[in-house]
Amino acid sequence: MGVLSGLPAAGSAAPQPLTLGVAADDSTAIDRFAATTGAPVGVYQWYQGWAGTPAFDATRATAAGARGALPLLTWEPWAPGAGADQPWYSLARIADGTHDAYITSFAQQVRNWGGRLGLRFLHELNAPFYPWGDGVNGNTPADAVAAWNHVRELFDAAGAHHVVWVWCVNVHAPGYADYAPLYPGDRAVDWVAVDGYNGGDALPWGGWRSPEDVFGDSLADLQDLTDQPLAITEVASAEQGGDKAAWIADLFALALGRGIRVLIWFDHQKEADWRVQSSPASAAAFRREATVPGRLGPPPLLPPPGPRPVRATS
Repeated sequence: MGVLSGLPAAGSAAPQPLTLGVAADDSTAIDRFAATTGAPVGVYQWYQGWAGTPAFDATRATAAGARGALPLLTWEPWAPGAGADQPWYSLARIADGTHDAYITSFAQQVRNWGGRLGLRFLHELNAPFYPWGDGVNGNTPADAVAAWNHVRELFDAAGAHHVVWVWCVNVHAPGYADYAPLYPGDRAVDWVAVDGYNGGDALPWGGWRSPEDVFGDSLADLQDLTDQPLAITEVASAEQGGDKAAWIADLFALALGRGIRVLIWFDHQKEADWRVQSSPASAAAFRREATVPGRLGPPPLLPPPGPRPVRATS
């Protein structure tokens, strides 16, 4: 069974406004990130594709929980690395039962593990990055809602009631879908999340952009859409093109000013060096912000365990 300490019980008040999280390669990264930032890590995020029907990584989830972090799995219906054109993983196929055997088996494994798990399913679905993205493989907003609700119902039927369901979009960009038609509703969602990055001069994404430039309009639209707890589930900045240390300070100011409840740093060296420790100045800035007394606390209130129908009944 997973062990998760430090989380508020249902019905209690969250004592602090912001939870710090990290997305990294393995659960031991929680220790490294905590050492770098000088702050407790409340959420640990990792990624897993569906191809080959892999099992739920209970070992990784347990390791995160034992460190006081909520395990958050970004669960991706695709063959990673094979591109967005994968009709086998279209939203219609998820909704019509094509993948039910795998989904049900996975849900049973989560139930048997027994701990609290965050599940970020169909992340960034307003963008054309993945097989489930809006407009890709014939996907429509109605398909997105149907696929989300269908998977939620399969987990409920399997008795996997300790899941925190995280619905996630990418920040607005030209040609990306609007959020509202894709949203399955508050009944089916526990946290609402958004991802965004500052690529600076390292990537062809429009140059150096402040946290407000990256997230401002998107956060406003999400807060108009719902009052559910709001998370930034992927964020980082490149070094090239500006002052990353100042950018980190501005990010914390934005998160606190906008009432963000969870802030997850993407601590990978991938398209750019997104890591907090990409420079001594960056690491020092993050430590300054993360160690302000009283700033950090546990994740938002979690739903009580038990069946939670996602469709309204008459």
